[in-house]
Amino acid sequence: MSGLTVFSDEYFMNQAFKEAEKAYQEGEVPVGAVVVCNNQIIARAHNQTELLHDVTAHAEIIAMTAASQHLGSKYLTECTLYVTLEPCVMCAGALSWGQLGKLVYAAEDEKRGFERFGRALLHPKTKVEFGILREKCSALISDFFKVRRN
Repeated sequence: MSGLTVFSDEYFMNQAFKEAEKAYQEGEVPVGAVVVCNNQIIARAHNQTELLHDVTAHAEIIAMTAASQHLGSKYLTECTLYVTLEPCVMCAGALSWGQLGKLVYAAEDEKRGFERFGRALLHPKTKVEFGILREKCSALISDFFKVRRN
């Protein structure tokens, strides 16, 4: 595993990246997410907007739903969401309603990311970190759109 320790942010973001790769292979915008609770992945997801014909089928939303079902709770206060791209405003709102404990994202989304509008979109107690595997995740997204435009 070349320097990756279990339970590190890098390890969990790599797991989210694997989900993003699945999305890429399926022709979806390559965004992947995992929800971690007590150092255990309780949900994995990737974008499925094309498959489900649903603009709300973002990786974050699908992962949150699965995590809530796993926990039997609509609140994710003890959970961390690792996602390969900065959540959009819709997803940030859902994360706020779910009272997510911590959000870790890799790449910024300068056009549609929630940070353009401020962290007030998230629950006040949600901690935020970003930049973990930024280059790797950004490259996958850039490649996806470059291939689609040609």
